[in-house]
Amino acid sequence: MIIKEQHTIFEVTDLSIGYKSKDPIVIAEDVHFEIATGELIGVVGPNGIGKSTLFKTVASIIDPLKGQIKIKGKDLKDYTPLQLAQHLSVVLTEPPNSRNLSVIELVSLGRQPYTNWMGSLTPEDRDLVDKALISTETRSLMSRKCSELSDGQLQRVMIARALAQDTPIILLDEPTTHLDMYHRAYILNLLKKLTKEHDKTIIFSTHEIDLAIQLSDKMLVMSTESIFYNTPEQLIVEDCFGQLFPPDVIQFDPSLKRFTIKK
Repeated sequence: MIIKEQHTIFEVTDLSIGYKSKDPIVIAEDVHFEIATGELIGVVGPNGIGKSTLFKTVASIIDPLKGQIKIKGKDLKDYTPLQLAQHLSVVLTEPPNSRNLSVIELVSLGRQPYTNWMGSLTPEDRDLVDKALISTETRSLMSRKCSELSDGQLQRVMIARALAQDTPIILLDEPTTHLDMYHRAYILNLLKKLTKEHDKTIIFSTHEIDLAIQLSDKMLVMSTESIFYNTPEQLIVEDCFGQLFPPDVIQFDPSLKRFTIKK
């Protein structure tokens, strides 16, 4: 068996996130974590805890209130937008503004950080787009309009666009929203497959905590009391999942590695 060498590719230190104003709104603070190449990282927590704000911050969409974010040892603020687009691809919860595009057109947009000023695709660009379609099993949809796709199909196409961008890091904010149980499991299994077969580092947020525990290499657990980062097994030992929700309605069963409703 070939063991791939891993090294730190993404590092967050003493991070505070929120929104700057006359009186800054702090959503979460004291966030620390390191991610190695080829890892699948699940980010979980209750609604309103700051998962989307965290993702927008580490994607350089909004500025941090405090702290440092590094990609490959270089501070995020030292990357130009073009350089960042060659290191980090992002799939957010907002639907794309390009629903009238065909699937092949949307996925091809992932090559924009590398194309010339005319936006012309080279044979290498087209090959990467084709490989992204194959990896996400969306090649059969390539001629269809995005507006004609189901939520699950569109999510796979958005992941294909991120793959075509060919960045070492992919960030996905709640990629399983609005999907049924089968497609939620399918998408998360696909993400796991991409880390192993393409050596991608993938960070995703989800409400599917049980599935994330099964598939993630490490998890960031955001609760009202604190923020925890470790392997799912160690987080279970430390009862971090048990702190996420009021125990009068739902409880975490460490033996089953899932939440159960209190009867």
